[in-house]
Amino acid sequence: MTLLSGDAEAHRVPLERGVGRGKLLFLDPWSGIAGDMTVAALVDLGVPFEVVRGALAALEIEGTASVSRAQSGALGATYFSVQESGAQPERPYAEIRRLLATAALEPGVRALAERIFARLAAAEAAVHRVPLDAVEFHEVGSVDSLFDVVGAAACFDFLGARVLSAPVPLGHGHVHTAHGELPVPAPATLECLRGVPTFDGGVEFENVTPTGAAILASVAEDFTRWPSQLVERIGWGAGTRVVAGRPNALRVVLGEPLAVSHEPGALVVLEANVDDMTGELMGHAIAAVMAAGALDAWATPITMKKGRPGLVLSALVRAEAAEQLAAVMLRETTSLGVRWTQASRLERPRRTVDVTTRFGTIPLKVSEGPYGAPQAKPEFDACERAAASAGVPVREVLAEALAVWSRA
Repeated sequence: MTLLSGDAEAHRVPLERGVGRGKLLFLDPWSGIAGDMTVAALVDLGVPFEVVRGALAALEIEGTASVSRAQSGALGATYFSVQESGAQPERPYAEIRRLLATAALEPGVRALAERIFARLAAAEAAVHRVPLDAVEFHEVGSVDSLFDVVGAAACFDFLGARVLSAPVPLGHGHVHTAHGELPVPAPATLECLRGVPTFDGGVEFENVTPTGAAILASVAEDFTRWPSQLVERIGWGAGTRVVAGRPNALRVVLGEPLAVSHEPGALVVLEANVDDMTGELMGHAIAAVMAAGALDAWATPITMKKGRPGLVLSALVRAEAAEQLAAVMLRETTSLGVRWTQASRLERPRRTVDVTTRFGTIPLKVSEGPYGAPQAKPEFDACERAAASAGVPVREVLAEALAVWSRA
């Protein structure tokens, strides 16, 4: 990576707040991901650096940050760097929580930064086999990691886009840490990537850091090689390390989703006729099919041969999972067969937004796109838990979550 002179933001028309609503932000960590690469790529995309600078100033800790033009291999990119001021203490997880809770951050920025650090803390707790409250951060509690997480959270919150990611390539070898030599991927990195599809990246260095892994895993709603979209903006964030023969940079892409799928067999509707099951067992079958990965499932009353009343159990599934889900339907019902037909659908873009209420943080599903005014629906399970904890009716939590979202 080579630093270049000139304004890192000069080549971009700055984006406006909320420009990503109803759009896709695709993270393409083809060469790996780190916290500084994420911030750099989002600034390169067009997020004004003042957004990052304002969030970092709210932390009121010693240190400065800057962005520079950079060359990563043959690619022009942006580089994000942090300069520490004086000796910095190692910050335990409890101190990080206090710091974020008392900082004058936007609610969405605070909620996302807290979620990222919670994932990092859970990873450290699992690696060291200690309680969550006993986690002592070393590298990830430093000023640069704090700035990376809060800076990235400010950028994602500014854009408001639904985030997808490509599967993550992992390096191999070893890395030097405060705990000595550790294998790559580092244990905390791997813990942060639970549930994230990974593959061998074929490089002998730490191309995915714990901070980068925690950010990606906390913001990505789904994983795909490439989403169907109309590309609008592209950003490149340079990593510090020089890798022989390839750029070391994270690519981010902002685009309009193309949600109609006409690929043969992309989606399948499974159906099974049943005339000898109780409604209670049918309800259990629907739950089992959903738990196995169906996109939706339902039952429809029908009249079968000889005038017998019955039910059709239906499920919308991805084509590659059709046989697996059909087997679940046969196992959980008394039907002798499952039929399926190919299907297409038009999806309204949706994303998850966390709002901070007096009952705690409540996630909402927000659907947008060119289909009328946005719609928001609080996650009922989260509202139920918050209501039980506060001793209030669920409807009060639902109403406040929607009110907070409307004001935001």
